[in-house]
Amino acid sequence: MTDLILSLDVISKNEATRIATACADHVDAIKIGYPLVLGAGIGIVKELESLGRPLIADFKVADIPNTDRLICEQVFSSGFSAVIAHAFPGRDSASVCVDVAHDHGGECYIVSEMSHPGATEFFHGGNAEKMAAIAVETGADGIIAPATRTERIKALRGIVGTLKIFSPGVGAQGADPATVAPLVDGIIVGRSIYESGRPELAAEKFRVHCR
Repeated sequence: MTDLILSLDVISKNEATRIATACADHVDAIKIGYPLVLGAGIGIVKELESLGRPLIADFKVADIPNTDRLICEQVFSSGFSAVIAHAFPGRDSASVCVDVAHDHGGECYIVSEMSHPGATEFFHGGNAEKMAAIAVETGADGIIAPATRTERIKALRGIVGTLKIFSPGVGAQGADPATVAPLVDGIIVGRSIYESGRPELAAEKFRVHCR
């Protein structure tokens, strides 16, 4: 079974709470990024904890090891269950993110390749493969790979083996959930759910492809 992860990229506390509450029974996790945290404050994490769904910090952490450590410590102290980090700053930076996550009983996912068209400028040419290898070497829990390019998912799966793969790009970016879901451990859906008039119905629709 593939997880359905709600990407909650709204900026209003009230809107975020309304959407998350409506969708909670239909999703396996909720991903929160900078838009919501900067708009509503870090306290939104504690409020959404009551829904009983893991909260993933999509901060794409990418700095020197010491700064990464400080960021990840705050992530897990705030109530998140997992963090997403970049590997391009180097193995030492990625390793710190993984270590802090595991020290707190959480998970860390490494971005191997993003889903937007411009990602091919720098993530291709072997770079995505290198970052997937870093995820394996540092003991990360999984990687982020693009639902918009299923051939890349298959290539990266060959590197990460049984590590989880979460894939953004389903819905608004054009990826077909029925095609992607069998290839990954989680599909990430944002706008197609939270911009719909009935987010709970939209989430339920995507959920069908995850069974």
